[in-house]
Amino acid sequence: MFSRIREDINSVFDRDPAARNAWEVFFNYPGLHALWMHRLSHKLWSIGLKWLARFVSNVSRFITGIEIHPGAQMGRRVFIDHGMGVVIGETAILGDDVTLYHGVTLGGTSWESAKRHPTLGNRVVVGAGAKVLGPIEIGEDARIGSNSVVVKSVPDKATCVGVPGRIILAKVEKENAARNGKRQAIAEKYGFDAYAIADDNPDPVANALGIMLEHVHLMDNKVEEMCKVIQSLGGDVCTESIPKLLAEDFAKTGISPTVRDEEVEAFDPHI
Repeated sequence: MFSRIREDINSVFDRDPAARNAWEVFFNYPGLHALWMHRLSHKLWSIGLKWLARFVSNVSRFITGIEIHPGAQMGRRVFIDHGMGVVIGETAILGDDVTLYHGVTLGGTSWESAKRHPTLGNRVVVGAGAKVLGPIEIGEDARIGSNSVVVKSVPDKATCVGVPGRIILAKVEKENAARNGKRQAIAEKYGFDAYAIADDNPDPVANALGIMLEHVHLMDNKVEEMCKVIQSLGGDVCTESIPKLLAEDFAKTGISPTVRDEEVEAFDPHI
C-alpha cells in the first residue's frame, strides 16, 4: 500500500510543475486523496459491501469535490489535477498514467446496466471541462481538448477537440512527416514562424494557415516559371520586382510595430 502511495506522489512531480515537495503533495492534493479513498471503496464494492462502498465514495466527494463511483476501475499513477467537479461513472475503466483535469466527466449515455461508460487507454490526457460519454474507447496516448464533448471512440495517439469531438490529429505517417518537413522549409524561406506545421498542434485554424502557406508557395513558383518561359520566347513580362512589404503595411493588422522592414521583406522570396 505504501509503495503505491509513494508511486502516486512521485507521478505528480512528472505532471505538475507546481508540486514542490512530497509533504505538500501528500496533504494538499485532493486528486490523490480521492484516488486513495476510491481504492478503499472499490475494494468494498468488489467484495459485495456496496452500501458501505457508496458511503465511502460520498465521503470522498464531500471532502475532495471529486466523484468516483466505487465500481470504476483505475490504473496505476492516475493523476487528477485540481479535480473539482470530476465525475467518473460506474463502468469507466482508466489505464495507467491517465491525467484528468478539473470538470472532466466520464459519463454514460444510457440507463442500461451494461457497460455504459468510456474506457481510457494508458497515458490519456483529458482537458478541463471535457465530457467523454458512452461505452467508447480512447486509445493510448490520446489527447482530449478542454470543453470537448466526445461520443465516439478515439484512436491511439490522436487529438480530439470540439463539440461534438472531432479527431484533428492522428499518428503522423511518413507521408505527413515529409509534408511537415516541406512546410518547415517553406516557412524558413518566407521568414514566417508557421506554428501550423507542428506535428502535435491541435489548432485547426493554425493547420489551415499551414495549408494556405503551401498553396501560396506553389503559386509563387508557378508564376516564376511562367515568367521565365515567356521571357525566353521574347515576351516582356515580369521586368519589375514585386513591391516590397514594409512594416508599416502591417500596422493595422496587429503585428508588432517593432518588426523590422528587413524581417518583413523575408515574406517575399523575390525581394
